[in-house]
Amino acid sequence: MPKFEWVRKVIILGSGPIKIGEAAEFDYSGSQCLKALREEGIETVLVNPNIATIQTDPRLAGKVYLLPVTPEYVEKVIQKEKPDGILLGFGGQTALNCGVQLAKSGILEKYDVKVLGTPIRAIEETEDRELFRKAMIRASIPIPRSMSATSVEEAFRIADELGFPVILRVAYTLGGKGSGVARNRRELEEMVSRALAQSMITQVLVEEYIGKWKEVEYEVMRDYENNCLTVCNMENFDPMGVHTGDSIVVAPSQTLTNREYHLIRSASIKAVQSLGIVGECNIQWALYPKSEEFRAIEINARMSRSSALASKATGYPLAYIAAKLAVGYLLPELINKVTGVTTACFEPALDYLVVKIPRWDLRKFRNVDPHLGPQMKSVGEVMAIGRTFEEALQKAVRMLDVGKIGVVGDDDEPEPLESVLDVLDNPTDERLFKVAKAIKMGVSIEKIYELSGIDPWFLYKIRNIVEMDEKIKTLDLNDEKAPEIIKEAKRLGFSDRQIARCLKMDEMEIRRFRKRFSIIPVVKQIDTLAAEWPAQTNYLYVTYSGDEDDVKFYSGKKRKVIVLGAGVFRIGSSVEFDWSGVNTIWALKRRGIDETIMVNYNPETVSTDYDISDRLYFEELTFERVLDIYEKEKPFGVIVSVGGQIPNNLALKLSQAGVKLLGTSSRSIDLAEDRSKFSALLDQLGIPQPEWSKLTTIEDAERFADEIGYPVLIRPSYVLSGYAMRVARNRRELRDYLELAARVSHEHPVVISKFVEGAKEVEVDGVADGEATLIGAVIEHIEQAGVHSGDAVMSIPPQTLSSSTIKTIEDYTRAIARAL
Repeated sequence: MPKFEWVRKVIILGSGPIKIGEAAEFDYSGSQCLKALREEGIETVLVNPNIATIQTDPRLAGKVYLLPVTPEYVEKVIQKEKPDGILLGFGGQTALNCGVQLAKSGILEKYDVKVLGTPIRAIEETEDRELFRKAMIRASIPIPRSMSATSVEEAFRIADELGFPVILRVAYTLGGKGSGVARNRRELEEMVSRALAQSMITQVLVEEYIGKWKEVEYEVMRDYENNCLTVCNMENFDPMGVHTGDSIVVAPSQTLTNREYHLIRSASIKAVQSLGIVGECNIQWALYPKSEEFRAIEINARMSRSSALASKATGYPLAYIAAKLAVGYLLPELINKVTGVTTACFEPALDYLVVKIPRWDLRKFRNVDPHLGPQMKSVGEVMAIGRTFEEALQKAVRMLDVGKIGVVGDDDEPEPLESVLDVLDNPTDERLFKVAKAIKMGVSIEKIYELSGIDPWFLYKIRNIVEMDEKIKTLDLNDEKAPEIIKEAKRLGFSDRQIARCLKMDEMEIRRFRKRFSIIPVVKQIDTLAAEWPAQTNYLYVTYSGDEDDVKFYSGKKRKVIVLGAGVFRIGSSVEFDWSGVNTIWALKRRGIDETIMVNYNPETVSTDYDISDRLYFEELTFERVLDIYEKEKPFGVIVSVGGQIPNNLALKLSQAGVKLLGTSSRSIDLAEDRSKFSALLDQLGIPQPEWSKLTTIEDAERFADEIGYPVLIRPSYVLSGYAMRVARNRRELRDYLELAARVSHEHPVVISKFVEGAKEVEVDGVADGEATLIGAVIEHIEQAGVHSGDAVMSIPPQTLSSSTIKTIEDYTRAIARAL
């Protein structure tokens, strides 16, 4: 069936601002959707106010309205643009809720706008908890015992019938917002009161608690003619009770039997077909570990964070295919772009495995509860690819950029056994590391399983890592068995730095040892069908489980450039750096670079799409791995300045190892990032700044603060979003903040300067070529200095600055740019 000929113009609803549960995955899905529609000659109109996204770039959308995604504003766009259809499944919960409101209020019918893809009725049956329960019962799909409530009194009655504990699930919300486990009537009353206020339809589902059952997810595609396939199945490392967005996830599942896999696969297809979903959806299941009993938990009839993960894990372009299905195509009519041969009706097969670990920033805030539950708290995630679970898990830990060099190998602080066991039973963001610690402390696998509910298969794999760590610590590199042990350690995901720390050696010594014994990683290609068909795209990862590279490396006259991406999203680093990376790739192509190479590991991003760069390495952004790729590819150079703090922090070390950096030099990056060097540069240029001093000892810092007077500002080097930057107003605060800053910036100096109260804050954005500087904008903060720019309200152009002040600021900016 060809596409609908009547579809000539379509409105796509975006997800709006980045928030917990709605991040760059919707920029990825929206961008894929826009590409798919553009190929069909369909005019696209995007409504999304998030300026940091790729999808709002004029290169992708026909028209962009930077407006709130609400019925009021979307109606005005519909009135003006007169579209034939609207797509609701590519902008997360924000778009879905807006679409349902537009339909219910009669706006879509009034302007004759058709909902493309999943119909409104199916959306309501997946989002309204009571309708979902009835739909699953109608389709004979098992679900937990539950009833919906619209008041606290109703919730009490249901909970008494089900028995405590119960879990609350809120209708029409994202990231488990308002959800939680109530163990008594007091907790239930508090949670229900809050949850009802957060639901668009004032409804909450009170459900029997099935904690410590396995949690399994399936990504399913369906077209208008009921063709259906499962693209990916994923298993949560953490059992039920932890939101899937806060859980470590493995694809494909590792502990399900073949029968369990196919029972749930069949049920997934049955559920999707009964609802009439068109396009992509995510289904979450609970599986009892001691039998084949399972329950449907929820269905997302839209693209989600899990969908982005599944797409990057398999190489199957879920959002792209979903957009094609929405405008009328059928699965057998569409070609899998990765193989270029098979149709989109082929289910992917993986000859590798993928591990996703969430990134939390809970420690940035005081008095935040670190415990994990049904309500999502993570702000980003990483995805690692490997040939062993141990390899992928350790790579993923390093990708988190939280100072860990692996599952083991960091200096463990002494801790009572009771507190370790408590975290196993009551999970926090540290549970993975507490599992390893418990194993080191001699706790049995059976006991850890009993407390945590984590399948023993995963626990034995972590024990393999712990045992290898102990083996390396007693290793003599002169021993004839040393190369064999180092090779096995690399297969289990140990980095050179990790091994070096075990042996109290330098990282480069381990690298030289490896190369002497030809212990070198290989590059493998993701083809979606486990090498059954040759891949047409260069979607790559690096592993020590293999004998040869899957791709050829051409040097000579071919000009290649490597761009280092932003890595994991966290507070202070988000989709804006993905925008920078993708635009850099596009600019390089326009300037005649033969081959662009992206290195990044964030599954939510557009930069990790298979069709953005000529080669994509879904890999760690560490010194070791970037050097591995550099030595294989032999590029013209590497760009580190568009990915934010992670690549910036690698610049000096890469340069010292002989890597050619393009753009700003490593010396200049260090001059800007090192607070002490930068302050000295300002003095040299005669640019006024508050009095400052480089920290040597706490006593010196106290003397300096007494001399210049409080308050003072503590500024660590090489950090993002002002991490550990504090205003101290007395000696006690000064000591506390200095200790925190020294831990965060232990390799680089910490500077103390006088904090100027009541000052305006102004920032400047520009581009410099080494000589001339083009100033793009002078930005005035509404708040006074002391509020981080990432948290400030801003005005472009400035509203209260005089022209002479603006000129002085621009002159200073040009002087700094020239000096750097």
